[in-house]
Amino acid sequence: MNPKETLNVGTVGVEEILHAHHVLREVIERTPLIKNPILSAKYGASIYLKREDQQIVRSFKIRGAYYLIRRLPASQVERGIVCASAGNHAQGVAYSCRALGIKGKIFMPSTTPRQKVGQVAMFGGEEVDIVLTGDTFDDAFAEAMRVCEKEGMTFIHPFDDPRIIAGNGTIGLEILESLDVPPDYLFVTVGGGGLASGVGTYVKTMSPETRIVGVEPEGAPSLSRALERREVVTLENIDKFVDGAAVKRVGELTYALCKKVLDDVVLVPEGKVCSTILELYNQHAIVAEPAGALPIAALDRYREEIRGKHVVCIVSGGNNDIDRMQEIKERSMIYEGLKAYFTVNFPQRAGALREFLDEVLGPTDDIIRFEYTKKHNKDNGPALVGIELKSPEDYAPLIERMKKKGYPYMELNKEPLLFNLLI
Repeated sequence: MNPKETLNVGTVGVEEILHAHHVLREVIERTPLIKNPILSAKYGASIYLKREDQQIVRSFKIRGAYYLIRRLPASQVERGIVCASAGNHAQGVAYSCRALGIKGKIFMPSTTPRQKVGQVAMFGGEEVDIVLTGDTFDDAFAEAMRVCEKEGMTFIHPFDDPRIIAGNGTIGLEILESLDVPPDYLFVTVGGGGLASGVGTYVKTMSPETRIVGVEPEGAPSLSRALERREVVTLENIDKFVDGAAVKRVGELTYALCKKVLDDVVLVPEGKVCSTILELYNQHAIVAEPAGALPIAALDRYREEIRGKHVVCIVSGGNNDIDRMQEIKERSMIYEGLKAYFTVNFPQRAGALREFLDEVLGPTDDIIRFEYTKKHNKDNGPALVGIELKSPEDYAPLIERMKKKGYPYMELNKEPLLFNLLI
């Protein structure tokens, strides 16, 4: 492909991205692209982080939102605008409304972290009204569309609009302008697909040799399922933990673009994302939200391929609520094999717990939770037991000792419904 030739990707091309770049100079920060020495040493590669967490609204979403709103005709602006978002798009729209003096109504899932709701209110000021509704982005989206139809307002889609995609594509432009040579690999988060399709359109046009890897959370694989079935599908259930990338249905336009510009799509377990968030905070002093940590969490999957290469990871956002840190630590330890929860049936007699402590627990195992209620007229009673291990290698001997001593048990880590109910 001729680098000067626009990639044939439907309604979004390099010319539109260049125009977006010009318009966005009014409002965005040109975020740094920084080589990370610790990650580079860990993977034997040159790892660069594109720090969109340092954007004015602490995520890339301001790019697409502002560019779309600036392109609206006056007749639509006068009636006001509506958006649906899990948080970051809402902040971009709110900031744009306040900057441009436009009235907006923002629908967010009721599960959105409080920190993001507060940020939306701060950025939007008196120009925006916030409505919390439903449990997922898709619930908020449905309500927003209903209000748009009823009140004649203009909907600002979070990802499936060519102007949103073009605004996001300016990140790709900045990446290539900041490097002496194009990257060999570029890792980018995929939720609805707006970021990946925008960045991918620009980078694949200007540097066809760059391999672009889309990264999805394992619990919300909307693009992966669409690629498998060769059509956009709606997932019945998703894990909402990676809230910035947890959507049930990827966009129609973004799906078409991602098919052409992504070389691979990988899934990352939510527990691995949590471990990466903690690593970024503890070792790199970077506060990344789950969706922002996804690309870095995927590097282990490509460890051999990226050795000796130039690699860019887009840290898409840093809006992480401090109230979530305990959950993040918990998920990380479970994923790393350092914490396990069980229901254990104990004999209802004196000394049964002491026998469990003496004969089942290893010398470095630690009970971190124990709940037991004695059942009258029963020979056995169930207990909820949480055990922290010093090393993942301690797990198998623990299970072997439990079986050997004849304790009936169920491991809650492997039973999501019971785990969410009891832990």
